[in-house]
Amino acid sequence: MENKISQKKLLQLKQVALNLRVNSIKATTTSKSGHPTTCMAISDLISTIFFHFLKYDIKNPKNPNNDRFILSIGHAIPIIYAAWKNLGVISEQDLLKLRKFTSNLEGHPTPRFTYNEAATGSLGQGLGIGVGMALNAKHDNLDYKTYVMIGDGEAAEGSIWEAAELASHYKLDNLITILNCNRLGQSGESIHGHDTEKFTKKFEAFGFKIIQIDGHNIEEIINSINIAHATKNQPIAIIAKTLKGSGLKEIENKNNYHGKPFKQEELENIIKELENNFGLKVTEKIDYSPTLPTTSNINLEKSEETFGVKEIKIDLENDINTKTFEKNEKIATRKAFGFALEALGKASKEIFVLDADVQNSTFTIFFAKKFPDRFIQCFIAEQNMVSVATGLESRGKIPFAATFGAFFSRAFDQIRMAGIGRNALRLCGSHCGVSIGEDGPSQMALEDIAMFKSIPNSIVLYPSDGVSAYKLTEIMANYHDGVSYLRTSRPETPNLYNKNEKFKIGGCKVLKQSNNDKVCIITAGITLHESLKAHEELLKQNINVSIIDLYSVKPLDKKTILEIAKKSENKIITVEDHYIHGGLGESVASELSNENIKIEKLAVTKIPRSASKEKLLEFEEINTSAIIDKVISIVL
Repeated sequence: MENKISQKKLLQLKQVALNLRVNSIKATTTSKSGHPTTCMAISDLISTIFFHFLKYDIKNPKNPNNDRFILSIGHAIPIIYAAWKNLGVISEQDLLKLRKFTSNLEGHPTPRFTYNEAATGSLGQGLGIGVGMALNAKHDNLDYKTYVMIGDGEAAEGSIWEAAELASHYKLDNLITILNCNRLGQSGESIHGHDTEKFTKKFEAFGFKIIQIDGHNIEEIINSINIAHATKNQPIAIIAKTLKGSGLKEIENKNNYHGKPFKQEELENIIKELENNFGLKVTEKIDYSPTLPTTSNINLEKSEETFGVKEIKIDLENDINTKTFEKNEKIATRKAFGFALEALGKASKEIFVLDADVQNSTFTIFFAKKFPDRFIQCFIAEQNMVSVATGLESRGKIPFAATFGAFFSRAFDQIRMAGIGRNALRLCGSHCGVSIGEDGPSQMALEDIAMFKSIPNSIVLYPSDGVSAYKLTEIMANYHDGVSYLRTSRPETPNLYNKNEKFKIGGCKVLKQSNNDKVCIITAGITLHESLKAHEELLKQNINVSIIDLYSVKPLDKKTILEIAKKSENKIITVEDHYIHGGLGESVASELSNENIKIEKLAVTKIPRSASKEKLLEFEEINTSAIIDKVISIVL
């Protein structure tokens, strides 16, 4: 595309920019909330991208080759809704329902509005999501571009630079970052103000091609994007100097107007002033349709029907590693997860695996060796790893991301936003609990169940042997309604189940039961094995207990638990290698709160330290001996 454009086209883009300003102001005024001044700052940029460059099949937003636009500065979303309004996707009546309960046009982007790419607005996440989308295009040999609009304020977030470094590492020349440098944040000046040179040096240090422009000069914007399209083997950052409140001289580039909509009685004069300042009149619509993306090698009908929902099956009994899963053979659940990933990778080309430099500990290395083109090394940057997984999932891939469970806590905000976006991320946290031993508390996942349980539509799975870990990994691949989390352990443990055992979301397994049980022990993971040892010792004292393997912590099988508990004299002991707050025990207690069942909880209650697995289980009173003592104290 040539840099020079006709005066007619230039006038159209200026007209669109005026319309976007006015539409954003009207929408936020009607809703009595929102951020019109930020919208005004990026109006010329959005006009140029959406009405000159974006290749998009409006009738098919799931077209795999549509260009993608991610608004990382989510509070500016009214201008994106205004753009879709001017493209005929929504009506002005729809636009003016912004932030209403009955509207899908929310105050920050969510996929409830089909044309939003991801849930953003918790600042600092959009670029990582864009990296995932750009990686998808590279893998699938698609020529779409991913545009990400970030703010100068959110550029203080470390996750931005995690994403920038990975984008450069993978030479994502199909990723175009636009930094809106409008100087002002919410409460004052942003970290570098209008010093665009500082942002330039930062992005250059991360390996980006940099273009500095006046973000209100449409010809400069066009020229910069043309340069971006022609750039090869490196990502691009367009540093656009803009003015908050652009177009209204009395508020332009002035503090204290962030998040303040204009009053209804001001609208008429504001619109007149904008029209006078730009020498144009607001129009109802724009006569423009985006260029359609290329569709070679793309089955649009198939992409609509099978977008991430085809069932994937793997067969443990015919797996190349099947002998490892013989009953009573020992294998760590983290390793069984790795074998399952390898099988899933063979079963489906949509499976992708992301790692945070722990592939030889989480055993994602098995997948990496077999399917290197679908393995993404994110290095030690867990926040960005989750964002990249979100970007991949939004383009129809089935991503698994794995690290030590403890380190997902630093990515909780990204996980939380994936929950809001209903992104089906599959996350595996290894090295859970004090049972990891000598590495000490910094490496121990002890809060992870509580964290993942809190995510809407999430499932939390906690295998106790190799067979269950393998089967639950397969279940995760086929769960598309939200985030799924698999909690795996470091120590090797004996296989408890036959290879044809069935597992399900919301299920559990009754491993021990008699006609004379005095208490029901509910547990999972390493403490299940401690409980089974306790069962044998208690039998020597003529004390019978039932044992439930609660492999599905969320949702849990209330019906079975209640049935077994009632047959165990209405007494339950929960045992877990997790902090007592928010874990397995509290899940059981919450579900049975009105059932007149006595519940005692054994869990990690003291800050652990470096020691052997055996010593730490003893220290936290969740080992065989502690379980026996607790049973006896309840029974006798």
